[in-house]
Amino acid sequence: MPLRPVRIYGDPVLREKSREVREFDASLGSLVADLYDTMAAYSGVGLAANQVGVAQRVFVVDVPYPDGTRDRFAVVNPVLDQRSGKEKSEEGCLSMPGILADVDRAKRVRLRAFDEHGQPFERVVEGYVARAIQHETDHLDGVLFTDRLGPLKRQFLRRELDALARGEVPEDYHPGRGEGVI
Repeated sequence: MPLRPVRIYGDPVLREKSREVREFDASLGSLVADLYDTMAAYSGVGLAANQVGVAQRVFVVDVPYPDGTRDRFAVVNPVLDQRSGKEKSEEGCLSMPGILADVDRAKRVRLRAFDEHGQPFERVVEGYVARAIQHETDHLDGVLFTDRLGPLKRQFLRRELDALARGEVPEDYHPGRGEGVI
Protein backbone atom coordinates (compact mmCIF):
# COMPACT_ATOMS: atom_id res chain seq x y z
CA MET A 1 0.00 0.00 0.00
CA PRO A 2 1.16 3.57 -0.57
CA LEU A 3 2.56 5.70 2.21
CA ARG A 4 0.58 8.83 2.91
CA PRO A 5 2.29 12.02 4.00
CA VAL A 6 1.86 12.73 7.70
CA ARG A 7 0.27 16.14 8.30
CA ILE A 8 2.33 18.40 10.54
CA TYR A 9 1.23 20.76 13.32
CA GLY A 10 -0.44 23.81 11.82
CA ASP A 11 -2.38 21.82 9.21
CA PRO A 12 -6.08 22.62 9.80
CA VAL A 13 -7.18 18.97 9.39
CA LEU A 14 -5.47 18.18 12.70
CA ARG A 15 -7.97 20.47 14.47
CA GLU A 16 -11.09 19.08 12.76
CA LYS A 17 -13.51 16.82 14.57
CA SER A 18 -13.55 13.73 12.39
CA ARG A 19 -16.72 12.31 10.87
CA GLU A 20 -18.17 9.00 11.97
CA VAL A 21 -17.61 6.14 9.53
CA ARG A 22 -20.86 4.81 8.06
CA GLU A 23 -19.55 2.65 5.20
CA PHE A 24 -17.36 -0.34 5.96
CA ASP A 25 -16.17 -0.87 2.41
CA ALA A 26 -13.04 -1.35 0.33
CA SER A 27 -12.04 2.31 0.63
CA LEU A 28 -12.05 2.00 4.43
CA GLY A 29 -9.96 -1.17 4.13
CA SER A 30 -7.47 0.69 1.92
CA LEU A 31 -7.31 3.59 4.37
CA VAL A 32 -6.59 1.22 7.27
CA ALA A 33 -3.88 -0.58 5.27
CA ASP A 34 -2.31 2.79 4.37
CA LEU A 35 -2.43 3.88 8.02
CA TYR A 36 -0.61 0.71 9.11
CA ASP A 37 2.02 1.12 6.39
CA THR A 38 2.54 4.82 7.06
CA MET A 39 2.71 4.30 10.83
CA ALA A 40 5.27 1.52 10.38
CA ALA A 41 7.34 3.60 7.93
CA TYR A 42 7.56 6.41 10.48
CA SER A 43 8.24 3.94 13.34
CA GLY A 44 5.14 5.10 15.20
CA VAL A 45 2.87 3.16 17.51
CA GLY A 46 -0.38 4.88 16.53
CA LEU A 47 -1.77 6.93 13.67
CA ALA A 48 -5.15 8.60 13.21
CA ALA A 49 -6.76 9.13 9.82
CA ASN A 50 -6.75 12.91 10.12
CA GLN A 51 -2.96 12.76 10.52
CA VAL A 52 -2.89 11.74 6.85
CA GLY A 53 -5.57 14.26 5.86
CA VAL A 54 -8.69 12.07 6.13
CA ALA A 55 -11.21 13.44 8.62
CA GLN A 56 -12.82 10.08 9.50
CA ARG A 57 -13.01 8.42 12.93
CA VAL A 58 -10.38 5.76 12.25
CA PHE A 59 -7.00 5.00 13.78
CA VAL A 60 -4.54 2.16 14.07
CA VAL A 61 -2.19 1.17 16.88
CA ASP A 62 0.73 -1.22 17.04
CA VAL A 63 2.10 -1.29 20.57
CA PRO A 64 5.16 -3.46 21.27
CA TYR A 65 5.60 -5.31 24.56
CA PRO A 66 8.90 -6.17 26.24
CA ASP A 67 8.36 -9.89 25.54
CA GLY A 68 8.37 -9.23 21.78
CA THR A 69 4.60 -9.52 21.26
CA ARG A 70 2.54 -6.67 19.83
CA ASP A 71 -0.97 -5.33 20.26
CA ARG A 72 -1.91 -4.31 16.70
CA PHE A 73 -5.45 -3.36 15.72
CA ALA A 74 -7.62 -0.88 13.84
CA VAL A 75 -10.29 1.20 15.57
CA VAL A 76 -13.32 2.74 13.87
CA ASN A 77 -15.76 5.11 15.63
CA PRO A 78 -14.19 4.76 19.10
CA VAL A 79 -15.97 5.50 22.34
CA LEU A 80 -13.85 5.65 25.50
CA ASP A 81 -15.46 5.32 28.89
CA GLN A 82 -14.93 3.82 32.31
CA ARG A 83 -11.64 5.62 32.80
CA SER A 84 -9.75 4.88 35.98
CA GLY A 85 -6.45 5.73 37.57
CA LYS A 86 -4.06 8.40 36.43
CA GLU A 87 -0.61 8.16 34.95
CA LYS A 88 1.86 10.75 33.71
CA SER A 89 4.22 9.69 30.96
CA GLU A 90 6.10 11.14 28.03
CA GLU A 91 4.30 11.44 24.71
CA GLY A 92 5.31 12.52 21.28
CA CYS A 93 3.38 12.69 18.03
CA LEU A 94 4.21 11.96 14.41
CA SER A 95 2.47 15.26 13.55
CA MET A 96 4.75 17.20 15.92
CA PRO A 97 8.27 15.94 15.22
CA GLY A 98 10.77 16.70 17.94
CA ILE A 99 8.17 17.66 20.55
CA LEU A 100 8.01 15.49 23.68
CA ALA A 101 6.24 16.18 26.96
CA ASP A 102 4.79 14.41 29.99
CA VAL A 103 1.00 14.08 29.72
CA ASP A 104 -1.54 12.93 32.32
CA ARG A 105 -3.85 10.19 31.01
CA ALA A 106 -6.19 7.62 32.50
CA LYS A 107 -4.30 4.47 33.38
CA ARG A 108 -7.17 2.22 32.29
CA VAL A 109 -10.05 2.77 29.84
CA ARG A 110 -12.79 0.80 28.20
CA LEU A 111 -12.80 1.07 24.41
CA ARG A 112 -15.97 0.33 22.46
CA ALA A 113 -15.59 0.50 18.68
CA PHE A 114 -15.72 -1.34 15.38
CA ASP A 115 -12.94 -3.00 13.45
CA GLU A 116 -12.33 -2.17 9.79
CA HIS A 117 -14.83 -4.87 8.74
CA GLY A 118 -17.67 -3.37 10.76
CA GLN A 119 -17.51 -5.89 13.59
CA PRO A 120 -18.15 -4.31 17.00
CA PHE A 121 -15.68 -4.97 19.79
CA GLU A 122 -15.00 -3.91 23.33
CA ARG A 123 -11.72 -3.97 25.22
CA VAL A 124 -10.54 -2.82 28.59
CA VAL A 125 -6.95 -1.70 28.18
CA GLU A 126 -4.35 -0.20 30.44
CA GLY A 127 -0.84 1.16 30.41
CA TYR A 128 0.75 2.14 27.13
CA VAL A 129 -2.08 0.72 24.99
CA ALA A 130 -4.57 2.85 26.94
CA ARG A 131 -2.32 5.89 26.45
CA ALA A 132 -2.05 5.28 22.69
CA ILE A 133 -5.81 4.84 22.34
CA GLN A 134 -6.52 8.04 24.27
CA HIS A 135 -3.94 9.95 22.21
CA GLU A 136 -5.41 8.75 18.89
CA THR A 137 -9.01 9.33 19.99
CA ASP A 138 -8.02 12.88 20.91
CA HIS A 139 -6.74 13.31 17.34
CA LEU A 140 -10.16 12.34 16.00
CA ASP A 141 -11.67 15.09 18.16
CA GLY A 142 -9.15 17.71 16.95
CA VAL A 143 -7.24 17.63 20.24
CA LEU A 144 -3.45 17.46 20.26
CA PHE A 145 -1.40 16.16 23.19
CA THR A 146 0.04 19.64 23.73
CA ASP A 147 -3.51 20.84 24.49
CA ARG A 148 -3.36 18.65 27.61
CA LEU A 149 -0.27 20.41 28.96
CA GLY A 150 -0.28 23.21 31.49
CA PRO A 151 0.07 26.80 30.27
CA LEU A 152 3.71 27.09 31.37
CA LYS A 153 4.77 23.96 29.46
CA ARG A 154 2.80 25.06 26.36
CA GLN A 155 4.53 28.45 26.52
CA PHE A 156 7.88 26.67 26.81
CA LEU A 157 7.09 24.73 23.58
CA ARG A 158 5.60 27.73 21.72
CA ARG A 159 8.73 28.51 19.67
CA GLU A 160 9.02 24.91 18.42
CA LEU A 161 5.29 24.68 17.67
CA ASP A 162 5.33 27.99 15.81
CA ALA A 163 8.28 26.75 13.73
CA LEU A 164 6.36 23.56 12.81
CA ALA A 165 3.30 25.65 11.88
CA ARG A 166 5.52 27.71 9.54
CA GLY A 167 6.63 24.51 7.83
CA GLU A 168 10.03 24.32 9.50
CA VAL A 169 10.12 20.57 9.97
CA PRO A 170 13.38 19.08 11.26
CA GLU A 171 15.58 18.04 8.32
CA ASP A 172 15.93 14.50 9.62
CA TYR A 173 12.15 13.95 9.85
CA HIS A 174 11.19 11.27 7.36
CA PRO A 175 9.88 7.71 7.39
CA GLY A 176 11.75 5.71 9.98
CA ARG A 177 12.35 8.67 12.30
CA GLY A 178 9.22 8.50 14.48
CA GLU A 179 11.20 6.53 17.05
CA GLY A 180 8.19 4.85 18.63
CA VAL A 181 6.07 7.93 19.32
CA ILE A 182 2.33 7.74 19.40
